[in-house]
Amino acid sequence: MGAGSGPPWLDSWLAAHRTDVVAWRRAIHAVPELGRAEHRTTELVARRLMAAGLEPRTLPGGTGLVCDIGYGDRCVALRADLDALPLKEDTGLPFGSTVDGVMHACGHDAHTAMLLGAGLALASAPALPGRVRLIFQPAEEVQPGGAIDMVADGVMEGVDRVFALHCDPRLEVGKVGTRVGPITSACDVLEVRLTSPGGHTSRPHLTADLVEALGLLITQLPLLLTRQVDPRSGTVLVWGAVHAGEAANAIPQHGVLRGTLRTADHHTWGELEAKIRSLVSALLAPTGTGYVLEHIRGVPPVVNEAVSAGMLADAAIAVRGADAATSTEQSSGGEDFAWYLEHAPGAMARLGVWPGHGPMRDIHQPTFDLDERALPFGVRVLIQAALTALTAP
Repeated sequence: MGAGSGPPWLDSWLAAHRTDVVAWRRAIHAVPELGRAEHRTTELVARRLMAAGLEPRTLPGGTGLVCDIGYGDRCVALRADLDALPLKEDTGLPFGSTVDGVMHACGHDAHTAMLLGAGLALASAPALPGRVRLIFQPAEEVQPGGAIDMVADGVMEGVDRVFALHCDPRLEVGKVGTRVGPITSACDVLEVRLTSPGGHTSRPHLTADLVEALGLLITQLPLLLTRQVDPRSGTVLVWGAVHAGEAANAIPQHGVLRGTLRTADHHTWGELEAKIRSLVSALLAPTGTGYVLEHIRGVPPVVNEAVSAGMLADAAIAVRGADAATSTEQSSGGEDFAWYLEHAPGAMARLGVWPGHGPMRDIHQPTFDLDERALPFGVRVLIQAALTALTAP
């Protein structure tokens, strides 16, 4: 997987370093780091880049780095994410996490290893038709995402196009899934904290029934929201946690409700906070309960630009033939790669990591693992997409 589809300097580099890419992934996997604490991972990447004569620049916070390769006015960016998740690993891998309660359950270890491989391979080229900017980003799993830090640091200045790959355990290794338009969804977090004088359940008319108010929000807010937004937008509000009271015969004084609000439409995402605040106010007004609504804005949808998505599909085909490119569905998950697309056209594609047999071990699960044959293939796809973008009219 990933052998011999040119250019010659890439074939030579992968022949010599394919096992290194796998080793980097395993080293990162064994010592995972949470968002904005990726100091060791950042150092590993920086050390390898500097050994190749490159000049990576670490962000002021000490995690995340950016590195340009080549010369010229045209610049294409490639992005990988560094952080792990707060999960206890249950894979049994010999290079499994040595950090209790933290693991790479989303493939960021593979993303980082592939981008490092792509960067070092590009550095071995006799010449490039422009600049390739490597973006190693911290804190993708932390709302609203470390991409905001990277953009604020200027990494998108002068960038003509930006690409990324994301591991997909539902797609067979050797395939790349692309989609024009939204490929992920916006994801916000809602928290509503209610207050009441409290009281005896035998006298609800003398107080504000906080539990009843929570019930109204739980059942009516998602329903009423469907009548406030275009049904084609894929907007959905789902509650994940509710807490109030202890005793069966006491109306509690405090309660909290938390959930996620997702939409597939960028325009709808911009309107949701005002709609939610209006509906919550209207629903709770008759109950007499006090409330504080915290609407935590997350990330917008990743909306793939058509030309960029086509370049990723063409890159997969150039590497492994027509069967390597396939279509993919929009996910309701969030991905902060969207922030880069606010500044330049680009696309994210899904990289198959399922071996083609056995269970599909989903991301964000303690059992997640991937077929490492995908790594050299991913290196080739990233490089091919970058070269195509740099030479396009």
